[in-house]
Amino acid sequence: METHSVKFRAIFLVLLIGIGIVILFALHRKDRGPDFSPPASLETGLPAPDFSLPGLDGKTVRLSDFRGKVVLINIWATWCPPCVEEMPSMERLYRELTGKAFEILAVSVDGDGLKAVGPFMRKQRLTFPVLLDPDGFTKDTYGTTGIPESFIVDRNGILIQKIIGARRWSDPAIVDYFRKIIDNPESKG
Repeated sequence: METHSVKFRAIFLVLLIGIGIVILFALHRKDRGPDFSPPASLETGLPAPDFSLPGLDGKTVRLSDFRGKVVLINIWATWCPPCVEEMPSMERLYRELTGKAFEILAVSVDGDGLKAVGPFMRKQRLTFPVLLDPDGFTKDTYGTTGIPESFIVDRNGILIQKIIGARRWSDPAIVDYFRKIIDNPESKG
């Protein structure tokens, strides 16, 4: 019986050592692990990836439909406190630049889609266009690592800026930035 116990302990010790070696090997492998970098094709100065998503009214909207306008793409969700916090200032920016060559496309990644976003937009009295992306296609395509993340696309469809985190979009400096790139199509901000 004692021999059986010694054999069991030896096997258990060998297993523990083996698991320890595997863990150490995994920790020292630098070429493994998750890659949080954005897709290689998503670089400023290159065309922004096109996408096609339904709006709140069910009509399909494509980013490429807005060629000739500066577009602020904002990827967000109703359950994200920083996203919710920046929405009123985004509405003020939208109203400030209405009638200019400017558009906001707020892409909601809410899993409940219209069921969550429609009431939120009405309650907050937000009027800028919202697109529904419950499967997170745009989030994946644009390589976001969290929300909110925003992307500024120039009149020619070129990505000129990536912004991580919430902003006070109605800040005079930000409004001036957009006016500059709207009024001067050659400007990259």
